[in-house]
Amino acid sequence: MSDLTQGTHHIGLTVSKLEDRRGVHSEEKRTPAQRERLALSDTLIAEVAKADVILISSPMYNYGVPAHLKAWFDQIVRIDKTYDFDLSRGEFPLQPLLSGKTLIIVTSSGEFGFEKGGIREVAGHLAPHLRTLSKYLGVDTVYEIAAEYQEFGDERHRISVANARQRAEELALELSISNLAQPSNYEIADV
Repeated sequence: MSDLTQGTHHIGLTVSKLEDRRGVHSEEKRTPAQRERLALSDTLIAEVAKADVILISSPMYNYGVPAHLKAWFDQIVRIDKTYDFDLSRGEFPLQPLLSGKTLIIVTSSGEFGFEKGGIREVAGHLAPHLRTLSKYLGVDTVYEIAAEYQEFGDERHRISVANARQRAEELALELSISNLAQPSNYEIADV
């Protein structure tokens, strides 16, 4: 599992050369060094491909995405793995290859008002960035939960954290109920 799910991998920019990142070389033509550079990327892509629900919990750093989270996306958003590119599609040549996933975004910020219509709406780049890239993870549905006012450390922060916790519990219940109503893709084995 990746650093964002189980803490077992350190995410770094191992996909360093453009031809490796884009997957231009077919797998059978890759050198051992290219295979090694792409191993973590392939593992992370496989994890995302198997997931029905993706949970990303992240603080907002300098109004945007922390470097380690950006590096995680750089490992996963890869041509011919999570999207393809075809100029015959005109102005929108990129097309996601995965679909049917749900993304839950849980954010924290020192300030407040980053939501739609909020006083800092135009300054908050974390959630919009995640929503934009999420389509290349196969995400069709996005839920957002935010805890704000962290730098203030006052009652507003405590209320914001309590509201975020309540929303997370409600969402967990909502998603578990909707999963019970859908046919299962899981096999049950007698042990």
